[in-house]
Amino acid sequence: MGLFSFIKEAGEKLFGGGDAHAAAPSEDLNAKAAQAIAAYINTQNLDVTNLQVQFDATQGKVTVQGDAPTQAVKEKVTLCCGNVTNVQAVDNQIIVTNPEPEAQFHDVVRGDTLSAISKKYYGDANKYNTIFEANKPMLSSPDRIYPGQKLRIPAL
Repeated sequence: MGLFSFIKEAGEKLFGGGDAHAAAPSEDLNAKAAQAIAAYINTQNLDVTNLQVQFDATQGKVTVQGDAPTQAVKEKVTLCCGNVTNVQAVDNQIIVTNPEPEAQFHDVVRGDTLSAISKKYYGDANKYNTIFEANKPMLSSPDRIYPGQKLRIPAL
């Protein structure tokens, strides 16, 4: 999957902005941020075993390791890590038990809707629910996406 870039100012606020912007972030602050991200991943019930998360505040980078049953779970973990304020890169090193093709990704911009995104990728605005389902449980409603968010766009 490689290294994914994200917008640092967009996303879930899991740890204090001031902590992550400290002039000389400590290992303790990095560890607390990593724990917050790991806890967030666990609340999504993504079935990742041996989950390990590291955060480097100076680079805004999350490195995540573990084992996932599917490519979709691996990609959702990338989104959980990256769609967090103060994260601008995710190095997903998770091993997939049952490899499958990778999905495309879309960076949400102002004015985007799932219908418009669906029209762009699938040629059919009514397939928006495919994108919504592919991004659950991170998305709680098809009407709640925000600029800077990155979404999975699975193949039909």
